[in-house]
This record gives sequence, C-alpha cells and structure tokens, in this order.
Amino acid sequence: MNVASYFDTMSYGPSSESDAQAREWLAGNKQQFGHFIGGGFTKHAAKSCFDVSEPASGKLLAKVSLGKKADVDAAVRAARKAQADWAALSGHARARKLYALARMIQRHARLIAVLEALDNGKPIRETRDIDIPLAARHFYHHAGWAQLSESQFPDQAPVGVVGQIIPWNFPFLMLAWKIAPALALGNTVVLKPAEYTPLTALLFAELAKAAGLPDGVLNVVTGDGSTGALLVEHSGVDKIAFTGSTAVGKEIRKVTAGSGKSLTLELGGKSPFIVFDDADLDAAVEGVVDAIWFNQGEVCCAGSRILVQEGIAEDFHDRLRRRMSKLRVGAPLDKSIDMGAVVAPDQLKRIKGMVEAGVKAGAEIFQPEIEMPGSGCFYPPTLMSNVQPTAAVATDEIFGPVVVSMTFRTPDEAIQLANHTRYGLAGSIWSESINQALDAAVQLEAGVVWINTTNVLDAAVGFGGKKESGFGREGGREGCYDYLKPLVWSKLGERAAAAPNSPTAASGYEIKTVDRTAKLFIGGKQARPDGNYSREIFSPKGRVIGEVGEGNRKDIRNAVEAARGAKSWGTRTAHNRAQILFYLGENLSVREREFADRLREMTGVSAAKAQAEVEASISRLFTYASWADKYDGQIHLPPMRGAALAVPEALGVVGTVCPPEAPLLGMVSLIAPLMATGNRVIAIPSEPHPLSGTDFYSLLETSDVPDGVLNIVTGDSLELAKVLSAHNDVDAVWAFGSPELSKEVEERSVGNLKRTFVDYGRQIDWLDPKSGEGELFLHRATELKNIWIPYGE
Repeated sequence: MNVASYFDTMSYGPSSESDAQAREWLAGNKQQFGHFIGGGFTKHAAKSCFDVSEPASGKLLAKVSLGKKADVDAAVRAARKAQADWAALSGHARARKLYALARMIQRHARLIAVLEALDNGKPIRETRDIDIPLAARHFYHHAGWAQLSESQFPDQAPVGVVGQIIPWNFPFLMLAWKIAPALALGNTVVLKPAEYTPLTALLFAELAKAAGLPDGVLNVVTGDGSTGALLVEHSGVDKIAFTGSTAVGKEIRKVTAGSGKSLTLELGGKSPFIVFDDADLDAAVEGVVDAIWFNQGEVCCAGSRILVQEGIAEDFHDRLRRRMSKLRVGAPLDKSIDMGAVVAPDQLKRIKGMVEAGVKAGAEIFQPEIEMPGSGCFYPPTLMSNVQPTAAVATDEIFGPVVVSMTFRTPDEAIQLANHTRYGLAGSIWSESINQALDAAVQLEAGVVWINTTNVLDAAVGFGGKKESGFGREGGREGCYDYLKPLVWSKLGERAAAAPNSPTAASGYEIKTVDRTAKLFIGGKQARPDGNYSREIFSPKGRVIGEVGEGNRKDIRNAVEAARGAKSWGTRTAHNRAQILFYLGENLSVREREFADRLREMTGVSAAKAQAEVEASISRLFTYASWADKYDGQIHLPPMRGAALAVPEALGVVGTVCPPEAPLLGMVSLIAPLMATGNRVIAIPSEPHPLSGTDFYSLLETSDVPDGVLNIVTGDSLELAKVLSAHNDVDAVWAFGSPELSKEVEERSVGNLKRTFVDYGRQIDWLDPKSGEGELFLHRATELKNIWIPYGE
C-alpha cells in the first residue's frame, strides 16, 4: 500500500510499546518472588506459590509466594516494630520520604506502566497516561499532608498498623491511594495486592527500598483470599482498608465486628449515567465511552446504567452504536487500541454468563462488528437496551465492558431509577442546564457525582460511596481522617460496670394508685409500647421512682417509619435547624432545676454534679445549634478546568443507643450533632436511668421539633440495638455501652452496610468538650458528596 491509501482508509497500524525492560526486570528476579517484609524480600516459597499470567495471552509472567500465617505474622511484627519511630518523625521528615517515592514513580513510570499493562491486560495508553501519573500525584499530594500534619491535625494520632487489601482492576493506582495517606500520617502498612495482579506492588516495594523508606514501614505479602483473611483477622492490625466486592466487604465487616479495628470499605457500584434531553449528545456519547469502556469496564464507579430521556433515546442510541463500531480491541501494549483484555478467564466467564442471562430476560443486545483478537481474555464492547429496572443486568455489577440502557420521561423518574439500587458509589449527569444538573446531583444517592464528565479522579478530592458501596473516603483532607484517631479517645479507659437497676432487699414495693409509666415518643406523639409491658426504675437506694415502656421490635419499626416520614428535616435550611436546637436549649434551661432533681433521684449524684450535667447539656445544644449552619463543605481545585464541591450530607435515619452514664448529657451529646446535620433519630435512652430521656420529649413538644425527627424508645439497650442494627431502613447506628453492644451493632450492620459509631466499652468523659463534643461527632454524622463541575468548552 502507498501513503495515499492510508489517508483514504485512515486505518490503524500496530504501534506497540516495548516490553523489553519489564521482561528484563522479571528475568532479573528469575520470575520468582517472595514477600517484602521488614525492608527486604523473603525467599521465594517454591512449595507454596501461585502463577501470575498475562490476560492477553495466557502466558506465565511469574511465580509468586502464597502468604501463610507465618508470613502475615512476620509482616505485622515488622510494621509494629517500625510504627512508633515512623510516627515520631516530624511531618517534614515523612513528607521528604513521600516526595522521594513520588519522584521514584516518575523516574520509573514507563517500566511500571508496561508491567501493569502486561499483568492486568489494560491498554498501555491508560496505564501510561492515567494510572501511573495519578499514582505519583497521590504521593505528592500526601507528602503535603505529611508536611502540614502537625498544624492541620494537632489533636489526632496515627491509627497504627494498617492492613490494606487492594483489587486487580487498578493495581498500582489503588496501591498509591492506600499507601500514600497511611504513611503520610504516621502509620505503617502491610499491603496484600490482588492475586491476579501483584507484580507492580512488588516492583514498588523494591523502589521504596531504593528511595530510603525505613525498614518495616511498608510490607507486601502476596497471596489469595486466604492471605487477606489472615490479615483481616490479625490481632496486631489496627485498621483494615479494603477495596473490592461488596460480598467480601460485608464479610470483613462481620469478622472485624467488636475488635476495635478501624475500617474503610470501598466496594462495588452500579452507577447511573443520566442523559437529559438538553444534553450535548455527542459529548454524552464520548462520556459513555469513558464511563464503561475505560479499563474494559472493570471499574467500580463505571457508568454501567444509562438512563436516557425518552424523547432523545433513539437518536442517542444510534450515535452510541456508531461510536461503538469505531472502538478497537487488541493487545494491551498496542498504543492505538481502546480496550485491552479482561483480567482473567473466570472474570470473562462471569461477563458472558450475565450477558446471556440478560438476553434471556428480554434485553436487546448490540455488539459492533469489529476485529477481535483470536485468543486471550477479550470481550467486545456491549450495549444492552430495553432493560427492565429489576433485571439482574440492571441491578448487579457485571464488572466488564457491558452497559445497560433504560429510558425515563421526567427528571423525578430519572432520580427514582438512578437511586433504585443497593449501591451508591458514583453517578454522571449530562445536561446543558446547570440548574437541572445540580438539582439532580444533590438528589443522587452517591458519594461522587460528575456533571458533563465521568470517571474523573484526583488525589485532592475524596472518593467513596454510600449504602452498599461502602464507607470512608480516599483522597483529600477527608481521606486523611480515616488514617487518624482523636488523641483524647486513644487514652480512654474501660467503662465501669453500671449499677443494677433493681430494688434492695429492704426496699419493698410501693402500692401505686396512679399510673406513672412514661410512654414511648414516636412520630411526635406519646405512644404505649406495643407489648404493653413496662419496667420499673429504681433509685440507687432501691426505691421505685417511675416506670418506662418496654420497647420491642414493632416499636422500633414504628419509630423508623416515623423517622423516614420526616425526610424534610434534612432539606430545611441549616439556619432553621439551628433555631430549633437553640430553642431546645432555651426550654431546657427554663426547667434546669427539674432535670437536675431527676438526675439526683435516678443516679444519686450530688446536687453540684447534677447541676453541672444539666448545664453541660444546655451548652451542648447551643454548641450544635451553632455548628448547624457552619459545618459546611469546601471547593476542591483539582488540576482541571473546573471544581469539585465537597458537600456534607446527612446519613439519614440513625439509631442512637445512649450510654448508661450521664443519662441526660450522654443522650444530648449523640442526638444534637445528628439533628444539627439533618438526620432523623431513634434514641434509646440510658437503660438504668431512662427517665431523663422520657422527660426530654416534653421539651420536644414545646420546641417546634417536627414530628418524627427525634423518636424515643425505652427498654433493653442491647436487644433494641440488635433490632436497629439489623433494620435495612436504618442508615447508621451509634451505640455507647458495653463491648458486647459494640460487637452486636457492628456485626448486625452487615445487611445494608450501615455506618456505625461505637465505643467498644470505653469510658468517655461527656463533661469534657474535647472528648464529648465537636467535629468528630459532626464528621460521623455526615458523609461527603463530591460533585465535579467542569467549565469551559
């Protein structure tokens, strides 16, 4: 063919990246790798290893050691030994180490990019231009947080030894997301890379050693799920940071329940891609390409559900099919391809099976007639249209280059369809109307929302999900808090056992002529308990001082329904919520003497201590009233023409199990920050001393608190906590009491991965504002949504 013919056909020729240096590195290690522990590689375990192969060809790349208990033990010991000295370094000293790691990544960027493409199957164009530069960016960004840590996080301490488990879809980038903030803030790390893709993690360990990272600060143990389980269960690990499937994330939540381990989970997604009828359709089509065919669709935040407005659906789908016909699938090292190989045969089989099931369920399938490699784990770009919202392909994560499409008529219907999923990781909105786009963005139940763009990520902007997409954030200031703990909380002792709520042998029983049973408070009304049972409340001397209703499962159900019905509380202005909290504080102050007398009667404390608790409760209501219109977000400025709005959002319906001590102040300290930030609450007052809680609802009736915003159910704290934690319409549970209570709440939260805030039986000084109030509680009462808004043409 002559030159002119190429201009006529505009056909692509192969443009392959050399893999010589990567092959040389593998050969230099004899294609055999041990673990990286305590600053050096262990001997390759020939009798306990697994193969790592190229997805594009199936050829062997290396044999890698399979981590056993002894390996995990050794890695955790090394991390523990190094942690105190690493944390004791100045922020500047740690910053210099992270800066050195960033520079090391940049110097070896091409080697890492090629090795990643070989190991994962993704196109070299993506690893070269996206993954590796963004990984370096994370180390640069977090070097800055290390430098500023003393001034920006003065009351925080490192969590300690962190176990990190990363997935196979972005092996090197996920490594950077996890390791950079952990090291910046004084933690040490044991990293378990994915079984399919461990090679760039091992290369990074080698580079970190060369960059002068102290021995034991970073440890890498390779292996499969059994190795990860050993790390999760290890008693010497203070935190687990996991990215992977929702099913495994739930199992980790269950295993770590009650252990005191900090936990962040970045899990699956089924993200909506909403196209309104005023959208730039050609731009939206390109957005689909980036949303689902980037990285072969093996992206947790992939825009795998297209929701297109009915009037433009036919035009949009025609344009999309034409664009799909131009996509190229081929060898990962070919710089002119759009899609590479699926990571492994098992994953390819899963994709095929889900697509076949979708077609049997009535979906229409389109796969372009494009050239496909004859061997290897390749799958064509696939569009499934006319999909029912309840179909498995519309609700379950496929994790491949498959997008499903549905239509909607109105913006309200679009939001309903978008939120019709157990996931809540990300969403993408396409509209030329900024009003319409922002209105939809606020309503989407997702941690990340992109407007007229998709799959844009940066180290300065937090990333993470809602609902069953997990909890915690990675990146930015918000991501730092998941690797820190409050200094004051790290020094808490165990809670003293509560005195039994029972009569003394000599007290006897009084003959009651008047019903003194305090009712429950549900939906703005006093309500008798469903079971019509009550429990007597005794003074420290064993005298009956009242009775309260014995709440049960149905009472919790009714309280949750009332809280769900009060959703408008979260849409009120922060100023309005502040006014109501101020009003509550004012009304409590009017009855200060009465509440102090009640505390003395229930607990036997001195008049001075009772007075101090009431005064602190009034002050706490005023504190959170003051915070209500001041705990707001910020504008991130990532390296793009645009901004990202970090908006704190209420969790939703939150159950609070109040501590046995400080009956009034303990309850106020939990409900006030939740109410201030727009949550609706079901409160279980102090079990031995619940009368301050039942007295409190008389304040609600006179303080303009809307019905259902705060509901109060008395009874057995542990049993009611179990019901709250298992209830799938409850979004979070805060529980303060015994270690058993903490374990039950965390374990039972698995159903919908609700957020939990527990004390593991530690004694909090509620009178001390450093431990009993402040931004820690506000942070736990909200989740950040990052809304990306590009501008310009």
